[in-house]
Amino acid sequence: MADIRYSKDHEWVRRDGDSVVIGITDYAQNQLGDVVYVELPAVGRKVEQGGEAAVVESVKAASEVYAPVSGEVVAINELLSGEPGRVNADAMGEGWFFKIKLSDPKQLDALMDEAAYQKFIEGLS
Repeated sequence: MADIRYSKDHEWVRRDGDSVVIGITDYAQNQLGDVVYVELPAVGRKVEQGGEAAVVESVKAASEVYAPVSGEVVAINELLSGEPGRVNADAMGEGWFFKIKLSDPKQLDALMDEAAYQKFIEGLS
């Protein structure tokens, strides 16, 4: 499986060449419940690490999706505008949100690996 990194805000990041694919974790989509709407950033938008990049709305709440790394949005998952439930069905796969061309690949080093993320969410319950 590809090397996936995680943020404390429950986003995942998967390297894809000089870009990264970003979405929310299974834990996050479970906490949100049924996702009913996703607002994605515009292609070409520059995002800063830790800054708001997207919004996800569920039957329970609306929540910001933060950029775990800085860069330029190079693609968005168009499928989510018509089928936001893909986030619930496959958060780590077809439910991805957007791709960013990295401005500083070293930022990935500050994110958690899977074992560290599992420990982090176990500490939340």
